[in-house]
Amino acid sequence: MARTSYVPHVEAERRAMLEAIGIKSIDELFSPIPHDRQRDRVNIPAGMSELEVERHVRGLARMNRTDLVCFLGGGFYDHHIPAAIDAILSRGEFFTAYTPYQPEVSQGTLQAVFEFQSGICRLTDMDVANASLYDGGTAIFEAMTMACRITSRKKVLVDECVSPIYRKMLKTYSAKLDIALVEVPGKNGVVDGVAMAAQLDSTVAGIVLQNPNFLGCIEDHTGLIATAHKAGAVAIMSVYPVSLGLVKTPGAMGADIVVGEGQSLGIPLSFGGPYLGLMATRKAHVRKMPGRIVGMTKDGKGRRGFVLTLQAREQHIRREKATSNICTNEALCALAATVYLALMGKRGLAEVAELCADNASYAYRRLTAVPGVSRTFPSIFFNEFCITLPRDARDVIGDLVDRGFAAGFPVGRYYPGMENVALIAFTEMRTKEEIDRLAAALETVVK
Repeated sequence: MARTSYVPHVEAERRAMLEAIGIKSIDELFSPIPHDRQRDRVNIPAGMSELEVERHVRGLARMNRTDLVCFLGGGFYDHHIPAAIDAILSRGEFFTAYTPYQPEVSQGTLQAVFEFQSGICRLTDMDVANASLYDGGTAIFEAMTMACRITSRKKVLVDECVSPIYRKMLKTYSAKLDIALVEVPGKNGVVDGVAMAAQLDSTVAGIVLQNPNFLGCIEDHTGLIATAHKAGAVAIMSVYPVSLGLVKTPGAMGADIVVGEGQSLGIPLSFGGPYLGLMATRKAHVRKMPGRIVGMTKDGKGRRGFVLTLQAREQHIRREKATSNICTNEALCALAATVYLALMGKRGLAEVAELCADNASYAYRRLTAVPGVSRTFPSIFFNEFCITLPRDARDVIGDLVDRGFAAGFPVGRYYPGMENVALIAFTEMRTKEEIDRLAAALETVVK
């Protein structure tokens, strides 16, 4: 009887959910999947022993190409990870710790997060940073909603040169929110400041910029940010943290909210995660900020202690007052970034940035000397740049894989009309000899 009374309730909920997303049936929900890829049932094989499973998985792993020299970028980079990071992360006090629901007994975790926040503030030249954002994409979305809370406006202008992955995330996450996203086309690989300024009015909550942008170009957004401020809009900037060892900081440009992907700070690529979202802002906006903010204080006996100063999510505050529903603990990834920044120091981070830039400059000279290959955009770059090839970049990159190189990203995947353009990145991990071999292989392939 319990099942009979429960099923209609479940069916009603399912119909309501289908109606909410604008479709009539489960079949319609899965219609984008080609029919020959759909299955009525899942055929689960007979159970295997632990030894058999291990052999099977190792066999699958051997199918991966792990010998490729990596020149991939676009937001995720092959940087050196000091051995000390894993040694510290593997300590039980950190490795097994989760969300500090009783912060007064989680002093080690709280201090680690406090040091992380302090490092991000120094890196970005901002006043306050948080912890617990998932990755660079969710961080940029949270910054967008934060701008709407600050201004009580609902329109956001997004530069087309911001990572297309992040822009897709913004569209997906805001699809059911009362937020109007307006993408402003770029010009010659950088933001079209005139076009964006022309759209700045009293309805715009904020502008979203990136530096260096997805196409590798470096820009000084100081003037555009000042224009946004005159219109009462908030300036959001996504950054590549390693580049801040060399380029002008977002704080110096006047940005109000700074976000970024923290993977380059001691976190391995790991086939896509876990990664780390960075966020910092001005002190004036701290109460509109999502996530957790750890503060340092003194107890009744004058001893230093750490507390969760702010954690304005729905678990701790009335739902309508919450700034986010983010709750997963990112402290272990944040600790990796903290240890990396501490090991590098101000001078060490600058040296890593200089090595990346030097390698990219050398590679630019070598690659653009290949007949038929040219630089795509005139702007200066940090550690990656676009080149225009004589044929489809996907084919060229595929041919280079056969020669042992993960040689870049085909830009036409996200930018129509740029099918012959490849984005290639260089970090301190690459050597002059590897760059020379890439140039030689590219010359053979483009012929």
